[in-house]
Amino acid sequence: GAEPGKIINTVTNQLYDTINVIPCHYKRQYIEWQDRGTSSGAPVAIHEADSDIVSQTTRGKDYKDRLPNGNYLDNTASHFVLILGDNPETALISMKSTQLKVSRKWNSMMMGLKMQGKNGLFTPPTYSHIYKLSTVQMSNDKGTWFGWDVAKAGPVEDKAIYDMAKNFATSVGKGEIQAKHGSEEADSKQPY
Repeated sequence: GAEPGKIINTVTNQLYDTINVIPCHYKRQYIEWQDRGTSSGAPVAIHEADSDIVSQTTRGKDYKDRLPNGNYLDNTASHFVLILGDNPETALISMKSTQLKVSRKWNSMMMGLKMQGKNGLFTPPTYSHIYKLSTVQMSNDKGTWFGWDVAKAGPVEDKAIYDMAKNFATSVGKGEIQAKHGSEEADSKQPY
């Protein structure tokens, strides 16, 4: 039943037209890969965003940032989310390449939220609001594909859901939950 523009949970193989999610944690990293056909499907290394690894790269003819060892880096934005539904579940949405612009827009939407508190306006935690994710057709001179579209749906009103999202955010923030990055050619157990 999969067709272009559908969202697939790569763990359960469930298909969606749209999903409502609560963003719980964000992390940007540089994922080091070997070229297809020479790799195990797992990253060679994961470098933190504040690492100086990018300064060691040169732009290859394939427009990839290449290290002296021939491996390349993918600038990857990881959004740890709680997917809402009958049985809320945690997931990881990785955005790289053309989707980094979408990730920045989403982060700006979250940081732009303001609420009135007893001491004035404040920015609420990311897990205080729900976002509707769908896909939209995108293109450039290299081709056409479907990418993410993010829209604010509203505040979280269910305390149990809020607490679930907050606990997930805390666990990821403490490093108790790690992203498992897999290549697109490997059988990844990473949702979305």
